[in-house]
Amino acid sequence: MEEKQESQNSIFRIIVIDDNQEIHHDFEKILTPVESSTHLQDLKSKVFGDADIKKNFLPQFHIDTATQGQEGVEKIKEGLKEKKPYALAFVDIRMPPGWDGIETIKHIWKIDPNIQIVICTAFSDYTWEETVDELGTTDNLLVLKKPFDVIAVRQLAAALTKKWYLMQEVKAHAASLEKNIEEKTMS
Repeated sequence: MEEKQESQNSIFRIIVIDDNQEIHHDFEKILTPVESSTHLQDLKSKVFGDADIKKNFLPQFHIDTATQGQEGVEKIKEGLKEKKPYALAFVDIRMPPGWDGIETIKHIWKIDPNIQIVICTAFSDYTWEETVDELGTTDNLLVLKKPFDVIAVRQLAAALTKKWYLMQEVKAHAASLEKNIEEKTMS
């Protein structure tokens, strides 16, 4: 039960790599809970007694942004260096004049193969087959079509950050077991 509580209290780092500043604002609005309560919500809570119901069903996210692939990769490197890795990156497929999304993802996975990635696109620059040819078959990659569906973005962010968290837990547990085995075989 403690591990479950830990993941719910974690603040997951997300980076949005897109050349359009408005997209950055969209992600922040979609994934950041609104702290203020409206008069109607307060009244509803008083009348129906649902004041204890959680108003936000999302984990907490810290969202950083980059307007180009190179900038995003540098932020991801810095996060790893500071031991504050990103769990998830939303990467636009088109970001002229720099790297496109595929090239950006290749660079990201060279430095952090554990990060979950969502390719965001309004165009069909790459077919799924071409994307797999370029990036390989992986369960760390999904595609999200623009314009975004708010629910889809929230579900992707919640599910993929949880998946990333669980992967970190498994790796830590496996390392602990390996260390225990090593210590016991040395004695």
